[in-house]
Amino acid sequence: MAVTMHANIVSAEGQIFSGTVEQLYAPGIMGELGIYPRHTQLLTHLKPGEVRVVVSDNHEEFFYVSGGILEVQPHVVTLLADTALRAKDIDAAAAEEARRHAEEMMAGSHASDFDFARAKAELAEAVAQLKTIEDLRRKMKGARHA
Repeated sequence: MAVTMHANIVSAEGQIFSGTVEQLYAPGIMGELGIYPRHTQLLTHLKPGEVRVVVSDNHEEFFYVSGGILEVQPHVVTLLADTALRAKDIDAAAAEEARRHAEEMMAGSHASDFDFARAKAELAEAVAQLKTIEDLRRKMKGARHA
């Protein structure tokens, strides 16, 4: 039997995931984080991106977070995000439209510094959502061919 830990993924809307996991991968602001049972305690910020949870040897679950905070205790990992979605629930068309809109706002010469910063943050979120969708599709395609 594998060594496990408890993981919670919580957004402003409510709890998205709670359960026993073997591993958790999250997009830290300084790079990808891999969390295993008995990991040293950690508190860090997350950037928008994909969170991957290995529930068992043959089962993974994928999520998108808009950023947030990751807290690691010896047997519990808690991820708090403004927005967290199961990857399969991301609307690709809406994410693509958000990316296009943010790029247009950034290209506008009349944009204030505040508008530019907001557009940059929206662009980062949209790109992270699209990457999460792309990664999930690639992994599902690979699973079908295996």
